[in-house]
Amino acid sequence: MLRIEHLSKTYANGVTALKDVTLTIPTGMFGLLGPNGAGKSTLMRTLATLQEPDAGAIRLNGTDARSEPDALRRQLGYLPQEFGVYPRTSAEVMLNHLAVLKGIGDRGGRRALVERLLVQTNLWDVRRKNLDTFSGGMRQRFGIAQALIGQPRLIIVDEPTAGLDPAERRRFHNLLARIGEDVVVILSTHIVEDVSDLCTRMAIMGDGRILVEGEPAALVEKLEGKLWKRVVARDDVAALRERLAILSTRLVAGRAEIRVVGNEPPEGLTPAEPTLEDVYFATLKQHGLDVTSI
Repeated sequence: MLRIEHLSKTYANGVTALKDVTLTIPTGMFGLLGPNGAGKSTLMRTLATLQEPDAGAIRLNGTDARSEPDALRRQLGYLPQEFGVYPRTSAEVMLNHLAVLKGIGDRGGRRALVERLLVQTNLWDVRRKNLDTFSGGMRQRFGIAQALIGQPRLIIVDEPTAGLDPAERRRFHNLLARIGEDVVVILSTHIVEDVSDLCTRMAIMGDGRILVEGEPAALVEKLEGKLWKRVVARDDVAALRERLAILSTRLVAGRAEIRVVGNEPPEGLTPAEPTLEDVYFATLKQHGLDVTSI
């Protein structure tokens, strides 16, 4: 279990990226949703002990990250949003090298570990290909393979599916779901579907704060009977914004579907089935962090 208590961080330029962040994250997949600039990457880097917070505590299974950073790192696997690799090095050779750096000195054990990780991430057939020839999805799966070295108890993945095609995104989802059965996996993303598909618990972050936390299904249920929709011409949206508190809009066959939250249906709108995306937009709007869809 990971406990984050009253974490705060202000950079030298005066930007406060974390404001009293508190979370308790159990074993399994935990989704952290938020727009760009919400503080997600700062929180991930802080959890990965890549930077010190100004205040607060991080404890993983009793290990204090601030007083015992090396002990926490031995339990950590981290896949940042962007990571570099040696371009003319194969996946097999690179994983072996990283295993040495992680302190796995036994050659036979290291070879068995590398083989297992290549099979687990579906990279066995391309193990001898150079990493600079890998597709985006293959690179992300390699990133997970390196994060799994050392049997970590906490795995952090930051915006892992951005830019992946649907097939690679699905492969990556399946891989993360299997990994999340036994360890704490934090999935930081701005893609709502990733959290909806994978996570049993989640939080929405904005302006450096945790805005809401809970089970995705329970958060969606709170909007039941309070969401309304209407499909209109795109040119009509601006006028409708003058009289309706529009939550979000999206294009549907060249027209605009508007969605509104309220206890009573506005005139001309019909009931809509809420989704986690609606929860996301409603939470941001409630805290003055409105996001316009179109």
